[in-house]
Amino acid sequence: MTRRPPACPRRGPRREEGLAALELAILAPLFIVMLLVVVAFGRVTQGRAMVNQAAAAAARAGSLAATPAQASADATREARATLASAGLACSGATVTVDTGGFRPGGQVSVQVVCSVDLSHLALAGLPGAMSLTATAASPLENYRDLGGTP
Repeated sequence: MTRRPPACPRRGPRREEGLAALELAILAPLFIVMLLVVVAFGRVTQGRAMVNQAAAAAARAGSLAATPAQASADATREARATLASAGLACSGATVTVDTGGFRPGGQVSVQVVCSVDLSHLALAGLPGAMSLTATAASPLENYRDLGGTP
């Protein structure tokens, strides 16, 4: 006669129905925080690009003006218009125009400071606002007439 191995005690089916829900409950907040951090980095990157674009456009507008006063007004107007058309929600945007070198061959420098609101992403532990700064300069032509200036 052949001898049979002893029968192993049968175990019931493993109960794993609740583990998927538990894993989801643990991992979902981590995924949400990671998503918010990615969104925040995207907003900051876009904000920096728009502030750089606004500073460059303002410097160019200032360099095309005929007088330093007009250059300052044109540059400020152009920076604000560029930020507004880009849809960047800047609270307290400041535009500083330096027309000290406003002469043929000189340059107009513009600094744009914009505070971007990140308070709706506070769940990710980010600060409420971030200040973005950009500076640009645009040269004035060597042989241009600046209203009688030698």
